[in-house]
Amino acid sequence: MKRKTKSKQTRPKTKLGLHDLEHAKVAVIVSLRSFESQRSYRHSIDEFVAWYCSAPRLSFNKAVVLRYRLHLEDRHLAAGTINVRLAAVRRLAYEAADSGLLSPDHAAGIRRVKGAKKLGCRLTTEEARMLWQLPDPATLKGKRDRAILGLLLGCGLRRRELTELTLDHFQRAKIIGPLLT
Repeated sequence: MKRKTKSKQTRPKTKLGLHDLEHAKVAVIVSLRSFESQRSYRHSIDEFVAWYCSAPRLSFNKAVVLRYRLHLEDRHLAAGTINVRLAAVRRLAYEAADSGLLSPDHAAGIRRVKGAKKLGCRLTTEEARMLWQLPDPATLKGKRDRAILGLLLGCGLRRRELTELTLDHFQRAKIIGPLLT
């Protein structure tokens, strides 16, 4: 009698190629609802992939992600920026593991990579008010700067979102009057 040979089990890879990373990236981007999150994660993943592929055949694991964090810190990026980029890499690892491209153990190791510590603090209401009052309201430039600061502080807008505002985005409300005086 002939023995039945065991079917070859496919094991997840440790060294992901560009095609694998692109596949996982698309899965990450599709899973995000917000356009801003999609844009941010796309940029972060593209930057990681460029760094990852520039080194000779690294395994995609915790040690590599730690090296990437050190690379980001060496570039003197803000802690918040580093943490957003690491979040995108963690999500990339989850998607690669979910699609069978990466071992769940490697994905779990990548998940445990700590982010950069934030050293700053948020503005208090009084500090925000003092910042808003810095520009001179007597000049046209000062009025413009106060409007920009008021929108950034009051609405929590990103700088890019602020630059894309048009008059159609504004709505006259009773609360705006006291803020402009």
